Amino acid sequence: MTTPTIHPVVLCGGSGTRLWPLSRKTLPKQFAPLIGDKSLLQLTLERLGSLNRNVTCIASEDHRFLVREAVEKAGATGRQILEPVARNTAAAIAAAALLAGRDDLLLFAPADHHIPDTALFAQTVRGGIEAALAGQIVTFGVSPTFASTAYGYIEAGALSADGRSRAVVRFVEKPAADVAESLILHGGYCWNAGIFLARASVLIAALRAHAPDILEACERATAAASSDGSFDRLDREAFEACRSDSIDYAVLEKHRDIAVVKFDGNWSDVGSWNAVAALHPADDAGNRLSGKASTLGARNTFIHAPHRPVVALGTDNLIIVDTPDAVLVASADCAQQVGEVVRMLTRNGHAEATQHRRVVRPWGAYDRLDFGDRFQVKRLTVLPGAKLSLQMHHHRAEHWIVVQGTAKATCDGQVSLVRENESIYLPLGAIHRLENPGKTMLEVIEVQTGGYLGEDDIVRFDDTYGRCAAIRTRSEPEAVPGMAAAGPEAIPSAKAAQSIGIT
Repeated sequence: MTTPTIHPVVLCGGSGTRLWPLSRKTLPKQFAPLIGDKSLLQLTLERLGSLNRNVTCIASEDHRFLVREAVEKAGATGRQILEPVARNTAAAIAAAALLAGRDDLLLFAPADHHIPDTALFAQTVRGGIEAALAGQIVTFGVSPTFASTAYGYIEAGALSADGRSRAVVRFVEKPAADVAESLILHGGYCWNAGIFLARASVLIAALRAHAPDILEACERATAAASSDGSFDRLDREAFEACRSDSIDYAVLEKHRDIAVVKFDGNWSDVGSWNAVAALHPADDAGNRLSGKASTLGARNTFIHAPHRPVVALGTDNLIIVDTPDAVLVASADCAQQVGEVVRMLTRNGHAEATQHRRVVRPWGAYDRLDFGDRFQVKRLTVLPGAKLSLQMHHHRAEHWIVVQGTAKATCDGQVSLVRENESIYLPLGAIHRLENPGKTMLEVIEVQTGGYLGEDDIVRFDDTYGRCAAIRTRSEPEAVPGMAAAGPEAIPSAKAAQSIGIT
């Protein structure tokens, strides 16, 4: 008998505020290089590749290029479903099920979990196939190792006929400490990992029974979806109208026909810096170190220092996380409260609460090195064959100095090659573009000067990545005078094309 094909779907949402300052709104934890030089999303895609390398990802429109980069690094293929706004897991799962074939066997997995035993994971998932084919929603529970108050629990009941799954008796929300202790002592409970397997048709029927409003909104959003390369963009108006709810609250806790298969391997949702620390080996004093970290007379201290030397002297029970523009020093007992730090910084107007100094773009990335009242210095890294949008600025001039590779620079219609140690000046108002025509990375130091240096001072005329139309739809619902309806291919006058966005 041929084993049915499993179609993995990775849920890439979530802000991961408890892992600040590494995880931020512009680069949530699932995209950050957290374990070695790999992100949790890349590791998830590699793990799912043992079941099927063709993976669907559902993510925010803002993170589309981060997702595509992780897919490429993992050697995976597949579509990326883009959400115009966040509406929690019920809507994301509904959209993915509606865009799949009705008989497809869908495996939903969060992007931010760490499961090192790939073979055991694949074996466990296959153990749920028979129940899923029989019309059940199959969840995967994790054997608990301690009385956690951070996870939900699943009570397992009678064993199935094939001996691989058990009926779900009930779901228990994140319990108080005494309740968690009693559940562990009971022995019939497992942690809810948020991973489940079901036919698309079964999920759609369950949504229709328990959350018809969510399903109807997603039906409208998928019916009016548009495709762009590997991206499927859900209709904004329809998806915005959808209620935000988790799949657990909206469906699973109300549905009757649910089975659970227990996973006995190591698992972490990497939900706090203590969880990250546990992924690193401890020395004799209980210290766990990453990157350029070192200790002297310290105990039970975790240091994340990928960029520069960080030394803990005589510390105990501390978490130290270093990034280029922000540092966290916290008691390990307060690891679950880091989200409150992010909210405090946001209230106080600190951009570092949500934004990194280094910003990933579809053409590469930029790193803000220095800035003052009338200047800003960035390091641009442009991927081979990539190019920035054709653009102009109203309030700043720019100098490009090439430090690696060869740049193809366009300035007011004139095209020139700028090699290492050469530079080009782009006057205020000049229509310009930077390209990397080579096969190696291009690095450019960009010096901006002017009275206003904000990222919203940009007019796009043409963009390889379709951001002219996408940004105008998000920020300017009314048609721009002089802009043809054809989208980014049309090149209007500079005055008429004021489409706000980021380079």
